[in-house]
Amino acid sequence: MKERFILKDVQPEAHKAMQALEKYLSAVDIAPLHKELIKIRASQINGCAFCIDLHAKDARRLGETEERIYLLNAWREAPHFNDEERIMLAMTEEITLISQHGLTDDTYAKAIAAFGLHKTAQLIIAITTINAWNRIGISSRRTPPLGR
Repeated sequence: MKERFILKDVQPEAHKAMQALEKYLSAVDIAPLHKELIKIRASQINGCAFCIDLHAKDARRLGETEERIYLLNAWREAPHFNDEERIMLAMTEEITLISQHGLTDDTYAKAIAAFGLHKTAQLIIAITTINAWNRIGISSRRTPPLGR
């Protein structure tokens, strides 16, 4: 599959806008490793190979274990994730699969109870941002580099 384009080369202002979201997210209350888990899980659902590869590598650099990365798509059945991570992952799935049910009242209530309003809003922005990147990556046919 041949890459169609690289966003920053053909639409630098759009890339700059996406990077502004990333800059915002670098300063929020979400732990860096949790941001990577969100990015990996959304990318798995969306089938964005470029983002799965990138964020799995980033998660490993932050200390994430291979085991948890491998089990991420089965987080409900795996005892490796804590309650807060389970809420974040449920949010990630529900927002990524927005046309199915959207963010349910139950998951939203759990998020508010666990994180409060401000961090819940930050999580929603983080999930929305990776979904945008996935759609750009898939539409432009970005592929992970071979052999790294």
